[in-house]
Amino acid sequence: MSEEEPVSPDEVTKVEKSDDEWRKELTPEQYRVARKGGTEPAFTGKYWDTTTPGTYRCVCCGEPLFESGTKFDAGCGWPSFWKPIDEKVAEREDRSLGMVRDEVTCRRCGAHLGHVFDDGPNPTGLRYCINSASLDLEEKKR
Repeated sequence: MSEEEPVSPDEVTKVEKSDDEWRKELTPEQYRVARKGGTEPAFTGKYWDTTTPGTYRCVCCGEPLFESGTKFDAGCGWPSFWKPIDEKVAEREDRSLGMVRDEVTCRRCGAHLGHVFDDGPNPTGLRYCINSASLDLEEKKR
């Protein structure tokens, strides 16, 4: 688990930038996915099959979101996790594309990460299906 102490959602220091600032800091793909709610094609993202130990951080603000120990192969083509780091992500209803899903965003900067589904493994039964373009893996030091 993360060495950082859990923070109440009310205590999170929000990161707010203009659209132009985000556009300058991110690659076009990162901007399209993380700031505009896009999705990368399945089996194409940098981390979909990565097994490297470490912490997955928000590509926009650097917030630690998921630990590699909670990553699993869901066979869906996107990095999948059964649990985020405590209080680091937010969820909201997403009715786009003619379906109802739960969108997952970074609690600190609002970046679109992906969606959460209830077909994951124990102990949570959840599958956080996350776009690689929204993540940056900080490899664990040996």
